[in-house]
Amino acid sequence: METILITGCSGFIGYHLTKKLLNNYNIIGIDNLNDYYDINLKKDRLNNLKHKNFKFIKCDISVSRELEKIFNENKIDKVINSAAQAGVRYSIENPDVYINTNIIGFYNILENIKKHKIEHLIYASSSSVYGNNELPFKESNSTDNPISLYAATKKTDEILAQTYSNLYNIKCTGLRFFTVYGPFGRPDMAYFNFTKKIINKETIQLYNNGESLRDFTYIDDIVEGIIKVLDNKKTKIYNIGNSNPIKMLDFINILKETLINNNLIEDYELNIELLPKQLGDVDNTYADIKEIKKDFNYKPNTNIEDGLDKFIKWYKEYYIEKR
Repeated sequence: METILITGCSGFIGYHLTKKLLNNYNIIGIDNLNDYYDINLKKDRLNNLKHKNFKFIKCDISVSRELEKIFNENKIDKVINSAAQAGVRYSIENPDVYINTNIIGFYNILENIKKHKIEHLIYASSSSVYGNNELPFKESNSTDNPISLYAATKKTDEILAQTYSNLYNIKCTGLRFFTVYGPFGRPDMAYFNFTKKIINKETIQLYNNGESLRDFTYIDDIVEGIIKVLDNKKTKIYNIGNSNPIKMLDFINILKETLINNNLIEDYELNIELLPKQLGDVDNTYADIKEIKKDFNYKPNTNIEDGLDKFIKWYKEYYIEKR
């Protein structure tokens, strides 16, 4: 079996991807297990990855000697980089960690891939690189006007990957993810926060007066897209999204109905506070997925109602019934 190095394996996307690939590949998973959000959630993800084909190594990709040791001691066929410091708003308050992980860490990965002549890198980019662009977002759109440091680091990664591809013939597949959600997701994301507040009957704050569109993409559809590009033979960037954006006010109401249907709340009138745009947030996201559909026959299968139902069933079990 081929051996794939997956960075950020205890993160949301890295975890689900690793779990899906374990029966068909040897996986070396690395993560620094930082405390940006609840580390117990990361540990629980890792516990679910116990498998004869899985080896976990605690590693910070921004520390070159740690990463170099892993590449020197293991025969690696492909690399999937899902390690990153996430969060648009957090990047405004804590820029250093974004530069260290998302840029220096990514550079360290590229250098080791070059040294060990690994032919294919798949790396996580983000819809945030588009900024406030025309809809739907196409890969051909300009991405020269990022409005957050997080977006700027992801744009930098795309440029670095293209440069290393040109210089050293490394095939680099960049994937721009659109608002990924689902079980074992990131607690810092809005849908997590909304769920908790609706259950506790707290005020929900919606920025941009609730008018923003978000292209919510269920985690299984993201993982399916990553798997489809595993054997990509060219350097290219693709959008991976649901391509069906929803207004945040509508999203809140669907989430509320999902909580009612799962017997977590009784019907009541939500207390919603509408606020102006927040610094660093894009107005809307909407993925044009024609390119990945054309090249790999990719098609997302999960609508927002089904995806939220799966998330809430997991949330109920993990946060309420188990505790």
